[in-house]
Amino acid sequence: MPNERLFKSPEKIYKYIKDTGLEEIFKNKDIKNLVDYVFGIEVGLDTHARKNRYGKIMSKIVENIFEKNAIKYSKEVPITYFPEIKNFDHDIKRFDYVIETSKKIYLIEVNFYNSKGSKVTEIPRSFATIASKIKQYSNKYEFVWITDGKGWKSAKSELQEAFSVIDKIYNLNTIKEFIKIIKMEM
Repeated sequence: MPNERLFKSPEKIYKYIKDTGLEEIFKNKDIKNLVDYVFGIEVGLDTHARKNRYGKIMSKIVENIFEKNAIKYSKEVPITYFPEIKNFDHDIKRFDYVIETSKKIYLIEVNFYNSKGSKVTEIPRSFATIASKIKQYSNKYEFVWITDGKGWKSAKSELQEAFSVIDKIYNLNTIKEFIKIIKMEM
């Protein structure tokens, strides 16, 4: 919250409006209706919060599955942790989870889509690029994508395209197949 002392007098309120750039927005009449504008921001922020909430819930479900199956994992591991993987240039990719077995190191991304949107279109392409970079080190590393949600029902072509590049894609129903692989390699 902004410094509450700014709201003690009309002069300080004006100073806050000017310092934040709101004065220019009001002068230029970019906002026709302040109430609608503020409501729109509130709705947008809530939508973003819900997206984050679904992602966090999905991550917690996946963590619980790992823990229930006594699978050791690390969270939020940057690509720089693996110095032999050199084809990410300056992109400091951070993987949601990393699982190391006797045969491979699995670099895992987890997400959930409640509805179709630009993310459902863009993320498969992004992950396909990551997977193809990791494939160059397939003797030691493998990219895994765990995803779910009703948003995929309307984005089947994007998902099918990702399947052509990413060898290991699972959802909450098929994750048991990944767990079997991990247990066999432990």
